Amino acid sequence: MPEDLIRFLAQQKNKKILFVGIGNILKMDDGVGVYISSNIKSTSLISALTVEVSLENYIGKINSLNPDVLVLIDCAEMDSSPGTSKLLQISQVRDFTFNTHNISLKRFNDFFKMPVFLLGIQPEKVKFGENISYLVKEEANKIINEINSN
Repeated sequence: MPEDLIRFLAQQKNKKILFVGIGNILKMDDGVGVYISSNIKSTSLISALTVEVSLENYIGKINSLNPDVLVLIDCAEMDSSPGTSKLLQISQVRDFTFNTHNISLKRFNDFFKMPVFLLGIQPEKVKFGENISYLVKEEANKIINEINSN
């Protein structure tokens, strides 16, 4: 269960949060960020944007949406069990590996006015294929349910 996400959402009451789904849907678990963002129900305070592998093309759009908080969702190699999720301030991201980015996610902090967080999910498989593995999808569904219940 994404305990840090539960605490984070409680701390962000009355703030506009934009969740941005990142990943390659053709590389199994790398598509988990896209899967999550595609299943978030928008409210007055919560919205989602799916950018797949081209976050850099959406910098202007994200800034024009002007959320209070930005949460990037992506699979991340964190040396954890598959399906483990962690929510970190983007400035804390050091040693995680991301498969599909031209610019490191940590550098993206420089492009946004609002606080930026990363919700990373440990993949099991990142090879060509369209199915997200069971443990990763199970965690993704918990994340979706938690976000949608706020």
